[in-house]
Amino acid sequence: LLGSLGALASTIGGVMYMHSFTGGGTLLCLGLGMILYTMFVWWRDVIRESTYEGHHTFVVQLGPRYGMILSIVSEVMFFSASLRAFSHSSLAPTVEIGAIWPPKGISVLDPWGIPFPNTPILLPSGA
Repeated sequence: LLGSLGALASTIGGVMYMHSFTGGGTLLCLGLGMILYTMFVWWRDVIRESTYEGHHTFVVQLGPRYGMILSIVSEVMFFSASLRAFSHSSLAPTVEIGAIWPPKGISVLDPWGIPFPNTPILLPSGA
């Protein structure tokens, strides 16, 4: 309950702060503090339960493993769906976009401009 109220307060406070409302920054900081407190108490209890009380048996440890596997699988599915949608649009452009790719009125980035220096930065970050 405290974590969800903190998320709500930080969202509303962030919007208020970005639109220069009075008290927006205070509400944002209060919400972030509530979230950080919830994270601290939650992880403290998890470490206490697993280390000192021995509640994390093999069956309990399967949950986070399956969660991580499903998270990675969902990222792969999202990437492949995005790639498929782009490939479909570029290889078979429809009449609605003028039957050309890229659509008329869209300016294309120069691949040797911004994208090229970003690629050597991005690749080592994955390692």
